Amino acid sequence: MNQNKYAIIVFEKNPRLGKVKTRLAETIGNHKALEIYQYLLGLTHSVVDLTPFHKAIYYSDFIPKAVEKGNYSFELQQEGDLGNKMSISFLETFEKGFEKIIIIGTDCPEISPELLHEAFEILEENDGVIGPASDGGYYLLGMNSYHPELFKNMIWSSESVYDKTIEKFKESDLTYGVLEVLNDIDTEEDWNAYLEKNSKEGLSDKF
Repeated sequence: MNQNKYAIIVFEKNPRLGKVKTRLAETIGNHKALEIYQYLLGLTHSVVDLTPFHKAIYYSDFIPKAVEKGNYSFELQQEGDLGNKMSISFLETFEKGFEKIIIIGTDCPEISPELLHEAFEILEENDGVIGPASDGGYYLLGMNSYHPELFKNMIWSSESVYDKTIEKFKESDLTYGVLEVLNDIDTEEDWNAYLEKNSKEGLSDKF
């Protein structure tokens, strides 16, 4: 396991009022949605910080000035739909010499360092790995060589994303492993369920 050749791509939006967690904001307002997004962002970074792998942070709009950090690189997402943005980020990261790459967003507070390690262990034996989200999407995707076909002709943010991606793995004769199902935070219902599940942490007092 040559961990120097492993990379985690983190796709994140720059935290700006009215530009993040828009589905959540529909019911709780932009200010609260931004507050929750910043919490999720911090949580995601605290998790990836605990891993030894390279982290490639892909920002939506601009690269913040004070971001220099060891074992990190900072990039801008390219134009196009989500599939095109992710596809190019994989290509760029493979071109830097990394051999096993996974991508995550910032919507899944249940993700853990152990899960990220497990994803790379699966890539030791398989061409790909995927972490299904309970809403039909996925919270993690990984591969050990570039497969742009996984991102083409997809209806993003739909409940068919996970199933369609599995179909594409099979159509391309790629072996893959599946992680446990986790919950993304997209709606107020998702957030309330997360708060209830983590009531012992006292999170509801902060929000």
